[in-house]
Amino acid sequence: MDIRDLFPITLPVIQAPMAGSQNHQLAAAVSEAGGLGSIPAGMLNAETLDAELTAMAALTGKPYNLNFFCHQTPAEDAARNSAWLDLLAPYLQEQGIDAASIPTGATRKPFDTAMAEVLERHRPAIVSFHFGLPEPQLLQRVKATGAKIMSTATTLEEGRWLQAQGVDAVIAQGLEAGGHRGMFLSADIDTQIGTFALLPQLVATLDIPVIAAGGIADAAGVAAAKALGAAGVQVGTAYLLCDESRASPLHRQALQSPAAAHTVLTTLFSGRPARGIVNRLIRELGARPADVPSFPLAGNAIASLRAVTEPQGIDHFSPLWAGQNASGCQPIPAARLTKALGAGWNG
Repeated sequence: MDIRDLFPITLPVIQAPMAGSQNHQLAAAVSEAGGLGSIPAGMLNAETLDAELTAMAALTGKPYNLNFFCHQTPAEDAARNSAWLDLLAPYLQEQGIDAASIPTGATRKPFDTAMAEVLERHRPAIVSFHFGLPEPQLLQRVKATGAKIMSTATTLEEGRWLQAQGVDAVIAQGLEAGGHRGMFLSADIDTQIGTFALLPQLVATLDIPVIAAGGIADAAGVAAAKALGAAGVQVGTAYLLCDESRASPLHRQALQSPAAAHTVLTTLFSGRPARGIVNRLIRELGARPADVPSFPLAGNAIASLRAVTEPQGIDHFSPLWAGQNASGCQPIPAARLTKALGAGWNG
């Protein structure tokens, strides 16, 4: 099974959607090279998403993947938020930030009717979801556009559930992967396993294509995924240094430093487990302290700290998302990386 039988692309390589580190330019470059570029909508609203997709259409007519978060927005928890601000108090004081000035409320919105209307206007060929799937009525609207549907599975149970809901392909996100874990049936980190343990189990169990994601950074990794039955690969971290990436200078610097060898799953920056390079905040508070508010509410206080420190060239409070294998990161055009990864499949 090969995703080229499902998607109109020439290389079975998907560029992982990376909210905050890319825009349509990276996606267009990958799609133009024959892979499947992805546009992340996790930090956009309907207006900014419409602008992104309009800009994408001006760069390429090739197919692309549009990715949405579909989490449940949590209710405000005053006691938990207070405990969180107490935990961060030394850092807020250090940077001269008044805790009372920090905004409240969710900064990231899940897929909703406003986003569905934008999608229906632009009609991308592929739509993917993270953290499960949207409610059935919204999912049906997406299917009605003719888009193929993908979603992330981090366990065999999640893969079975997604297939039962009628997705066209499953992305097997191994524990090595950078950024947010797509886990949605359980919050237990101990359920999470590596790519090359998860992949063959999903391939053996499901009747739909399985795409390998996590720890794949070069042609050899692509070949290994193919050998274990993958229908294609999804690669994120290796694209972060590409010319078209929007990764910040601090993020790029960290990816090229010895620090990139040490990543952890942390909830500090958003409230959900996500893999990133260890920095001061993680070292001093631990990766997953108990008082972190639910996703995405933790991000408000962190954003205030980032706004003060990042202009000073300080990454102490920045989410430096990266997978466990940053060896493929190179400051090269995304097309060159895409073709090199594709050579691993064809070689």
